[in-house]
Amino acid sequence: MDHAAHQTGTAHDHAVHEAHADQGGRRPGGATWGAAAKATLHCLTGCAIGEILGMVIGTALMWGNVATMILAIALAFVFGYSFTLFAVRKAGLDFKAAVKVALAADTVSIVVMELVDNGIIALVPGAMEAHLSDTLFWTSLLGGFVIAFLLTTPVNKWMIGRGKGHAVVHAYH
Repeated sequence: MDHAAHQTGTAHDHAVHEAHADQGGRRPGGATWGAAAKATLHCLTGCAIGEILGMVIGTALMWGNVATMILAIALAFVFGYSFTLFAVRKAGLDFKAAVKVALAADTVSIVVMELVDNGIIALVPGAMEAHLSDTLFWTSLLGGFVIAFLLTTPVNKWMIGRGKGHAVVHAYH
C-alpha cells in the first residue's frame, strides 16, 4: 500500500483502499458464502429440530395433515428463535433485547426455510400421508431440508451483506 497517498493535500487513491479492504475475498460489511452457510445451518438446525418434533408429535397423536404441519411450523419457529435467544442472553442481553435480536436475526431465514421445506413435502406425492416408519416420510422431510438450505443460504448472504438478518447477532459473539 502506498502510504504517500495519505499525505494531506495529495490525491487520494481509492483503488489502493479497495485493494487493501478486499482481504480474503471480501469487503468489510460484505458476507462470505461461508458465513451465510453457517448462519443458514444455525437456522436449519433449530427449524429441523422443531419441525421433526412437530411431525413426530402430530403423527403419533394421529392428527390430520394441517394440524400436524401447523404444529411443526410453530415448533420450527420456537426452536429456530431459541438458539439465537439463548446465545445472545448468554452474551449478556436482557430478555426483551434478546427477543428483538432473535426476531431480527432469524425471521426471514426461518420463513424462507419453512416455505421451501413444507412446499417440498406438500409437492412430493404421498409424503403428506406417509407415516413415521415410511422411508418416504424421512426422505421427503430431509430432502426438503437440503433444498431449503440451498435456497436460504443466498438469502442469508444477501441479508448479512447488508447488515441484516444473522449479521445483527455477530455483535454479541
